Amino acid sequence: MQVQTHLFGTVEVTPESIITFPAGLTGFEEARQFILVHEATGAEVASYTLQSVENPALAFQIIDPTGVGLNYELALTDAESAALGTPAIDDVAVMLILYRQDDSGTPRIGANLRAPLLINTRMRVGLQKIIPHPRPNITISNLSSPV
Repeated sequence: MQVQTHLFGTVEVTPESIITFPAGLTGFEEARQFILVHEATGAEVASYTLQSVENPALAFQIIDPTGVGLNYELALTDAESAALGTPAIDDVAVMLILYRQDDSGTPRIGANLRAPLLINTRMRVGLQKIIPHPRPNITISNLSSPV
């Protein structure tokens, strides 16, 4: 099947490559089927485009949080685990949605740390986990002076 995208033009997609978000994403609940697209540069992929299959204009840049030094340890509710198909821990990918900030006159890129995407890579199903009260476990290294 062919999917029209805003950034990549028409992309050939197999049904097995579609990731379904049964509840959609926050603010975009109507979009439930997505594909991952990235530029074929031969280099390691730093970010992906999560492209809606239903809406060519709807796409999100997403990244693996470990690529920017973040490590998530998330507890899933029974409902979240069931929505993901009760996956093995190795079958779950955690991704962050990037967004553009332009509040200071200088555009910056930020990541939505409080609503990561969880994707069961084996079953191709995902959800967005909202973390209302994050409890950060922060490690600071390479300090120039002792604290």
